Amino acid sequence: MIIVTGAAGKLGREIVEQLLNRLPANRIVASLREPLKATALSERGVQVRSADFADAKGLSAAFAGAEQVLVMSVDKLGDVARQLHQAAIHAAREAGAHRVLYTSHMGARADSPFAPACDHAATEAMLAEGGAPFTSLRHGFYAESGLHMIGKAFETGELRVPEDGPVSWTARNDLAEADALVLAEEGRLNGLTPPLTAPQAFTMAELATIASELTGREVRHVTITDNQWLDERVAQGAPRLMAEMLLGMYKAARRGDFATVDPTLEALLGRRPQTMRDVLTNLLKPLSV
Repeated sequence: MIIVTGAAGKLGREIVEQLLNRLPANRIVASLREPLKATALSERGVQVRSADFADAKGLSAAFAGAEQVLVMSVDKLGDVARQLHQAAIHAAREAGAHRVLYTSHMGARADSPFAPACDHAATEAMLAEGGAPFTSLRHGFYAESGLHMIGKAFETGELRVPEDGPVSWTARNDLAEADALVLAEEGRLNGLTPPLTAPQAFTMAELATIASELTGREVRHVTITDNQWLDERVAQGAPRLMAEMLLGMYKAARRGDFATVDPTLEALLGRRPQTMRDVLTNLLKPLSV
């Protein structure tokens, strides 16, 4: 059986949906903290199991009979995230899974100024311990995260951001499809994958230009200092720790951590992945009408 953790989340749910296009439902297990959120999946024949990375006993039951386990990265940082990931990896191997997969990030580096990238690197080191088979799916930066970071700039007409660098923003649904393919066709990718990215990277200035073209209204790109950006985000209601974490993304982008484009995702999908231009086109064209 293939067990997908975090199946209530947007990525996890889409991976399960993609697996259902490729495998019998009785080969798929959706694990999540609140099983009632997956009633629709259970009605389609998917096994739904309760699982919490903080509950070792529950994980043992949730992963029983596993052939492969996809460990979804948690929305925590630092030691908490690493301990939860370690617990899930250990439980999957104890359950007899012959491959553990993990949703990592293209920018995974132990010295990254972007805190989640450090946690991804640490988790990849855990996966490599002992030599057991694993696949770390190094996702491109989610395009949806880019839209969140841009905020309301496309409505206000001004994109105020710190100095940045090119980012190969990648659509989450493309990554979900690729993850499902890797799960369904075991052996396609092993170990640390190449960056799974869209075929083009963009700076914030380029995104502002694209938005101007799509809407017919100017969106000005304004570069501000790190401290200015941080103060503005906090003034707008963002928790300071969250704002500092996002600022780390800009710092990492400056040094090129997210600039790589790689053909692996396109090869997996058998088609061109969406670029951030495509994502913005779908979002902004209705606004220009």
